Amino acid sequence: MLEGLLIVDKPIGLTSHDVVQQIRRLSHIRRVGHAGTLDPLATGVLVVCLGRATRLIEYVMGQPKMYLGTVRLGQTTDSYDAEGEINQTWPVTVTQEEIAAALPSFRGRIAQVPPRYSAIKKGGQPVYKLARQGIVVDLPARPVTIYELELVEWQPPDLTLRVVCSAGTYIRSLAHDLGEQLGCGGHLVALRRTAVGVMTVDAAAKLSALNPDNWPAALLAPEAAVAHLPRLDLTPVQADMLTQGQRPLREPGQPSALLLRGYDERSGFLGVFSPWQDRWQVEKLMPPLS
Repeated sequence: MLEGLLIVDKPIGLTSHDVVQQIRRLSHIRRVGHAGTLDPLATGVLVVCLGRATRLIEYVMGQPKMYLGTVRLGQTTDSYDAEGEINQTWPVTVTQEEIAAALPSFRGRIAQVPPRYSAIKKGGQPVYKLARQGIVVDLPARPVTIYELELVEWQPPDLTLRVVCSAGTYIRSLAHDLGEQLGCGGHLVALRRTAVGVMTVDAAAKLSALNPDNWPAALLAPEAAVAHLPRLDLTPVQADMLTQGQRPLREPGQPSALLLRGYDERSGFLGVFSPWQDRWQVEKLMPPLS
């Protein structure tokens, strides 16, 4: 049974769900999911998990993301991006120096209000559906971390930013908030995700190039989803106990971290584990296929 990760370079105009549906059709695998939504406006790295690898989606989603985003100053939209309706305009007189001076306040751990047109749910409904019905939902600010933020290009009224950020960060909100701070408004007009963790767009497959014959060649092993976690080599006794729902003792010299990817010398990748007092416990089990 084929299973694992496909790193897809999502084209503009498709939803992430559209990509999943295409992968499902060409692979004939029903269990397919993506690890982090990209809006139709956005392109770039979309990690698609197939088969049992869908059990590891949460570990991909939690990794830092890298983006190149283009912000158009002088206009705001109701969706914070070019897909929305323009609601205000201002003249743009800011300088490159003023833009650079505004960026430090957005670096590090910040409180960010998500866009009203987002997939966040309120009362069981995605708020973008409520927004389309004219229902205004005030979303609370959420903590996110922007590890790196730099100005790549300034061609008035457009500026391009390189952003490395935590999961849950909205680049649309960053564009809107930066425009507000500069006093001229702004919205996102282009976005490309260039990396998810160590998975980069350079290694991504073009969706249009995948077909029923060649897609398996682009498939990564399920353990690629947790390659960023420290490696734990389990003894046969530990591996057997863990697969039977028991907590084996930790051996001297075995590494310790909040999460580790575990291996059994007989069958390879076994899953994700964590220390529990002086023992190991299962976080996500990936026993070998029988």
